[in-house]
Amino acid sequence: MTTEVRTARQGGGARPCAAAEPARLRWTPSGPLHLGQTLRVLGRGGEDPTLRVLGEDCVWLTTRCRGLPVSARFSRAPLEPGANPLERDVLVAAWGPGARQWLPSAPRWVGEADTWHEFESSPAFEQLPHALRRARHTHPGMRLTATGAVLDRAVVAILEQRVTALEAVRAHRALLRWIAEPAPGPAPHGMRVPPTAEQWRRVPSWRWHRAGVDPARSATVMRTVHRAPALERLALDPDPARVRAALQSIGGIGPWTAAEITQCTHGDPDGVSVFDYHLADHVCWFFDGAPGSDERMLELLEPWRGHRQRVVRLLMASGHRKPSFGPRLSPQDHRHH
Repeated sequence: MTTEVRTARQGGGARPCAAAEPARLRWTPSGPLHLGQTLRVLGRGGEDPTLRVLGEDCVWLTTRCRGLPVSARFSRAPLEPGANPLERDVLVAAWGPGARQWLPSAPRWVGEADTWHEFESSPAFEQLPHALRRARHTHPGMRLTATGAVLDRAVVAILEQRVTALEAVRAHRALLRWIAEPAPGPAPHGMRVPPTAEQWRRVPSWRWHRAGVDPARSATVMRTVHRAPALERLALDPDPARVRAALQSIGGIGPWTAAEITQCTHGDPDGVSVFDYHLADHVCWFFDGAPGSDERMLELLEPWRGHRQRVVRLLMASGHRKPSFGPRLSPQDHRHH
């Protein structure tokens, strides 16, 4: 792997990152990497304030580094004749007060630390159904992202508890539109920087209510942001299972929420989102040809313990979908309660 970090200079001295002066990094990935597929899991809808996939080789995101705002654009170097398009150098340009400090961590966001080699060379991989092994062959650039942004991902996951995806997306967008600062640099219109713990603490109850967030979820967010220093320490823990257990010590965060967090923040290869409204049926329909429970899903995935999240990702990438029948989870309007 080769990495180059540069910050634009003028007049012989370094200047703060501005719209015309991004900090830049060029990184050579070890093996195939699909930018869009890897980073898309971080977003919630096409107008997510913190992530925009403008193309498979152009992704914008926002984050914070030591509390300072960052906007970043991920793209690829031009394709050389005969080269593998998934092995081109990754180009990262970052703007904002925290850009230069954040830049060395950018490769982790696109799966630098993730390796499928151990799984692919194991007997367990050969036990996978042909459709899942074919999915891996078809999607060799799919990696597990490790952002380390535990607080940001925790808030997103909490907002998704017990509601439809549409409700959660609307609430997240509304809250960030009201309280978050605009993304620095030439980021796409409407992008916002994830709020700090202090900004979340200052959200009044009527704002939560207006965004359609019920008191149980807003209270869980408040408990979580008050643990922000502890979450920063968890970001440094290399063991996703230990992080999941620690997260569940916060009231209102259970196994589903903890897994949803570490899948994105720690590249968790084994975290399974139990109690998900759809996942167990997806897995059980694929293996059993019938709906099933969380218990049955875990039983089916047990042969791949240690890599169960990889199996779930392959299942989704395979194109398999459970039959579309039965009652749908209807959105609830908490603003009138």
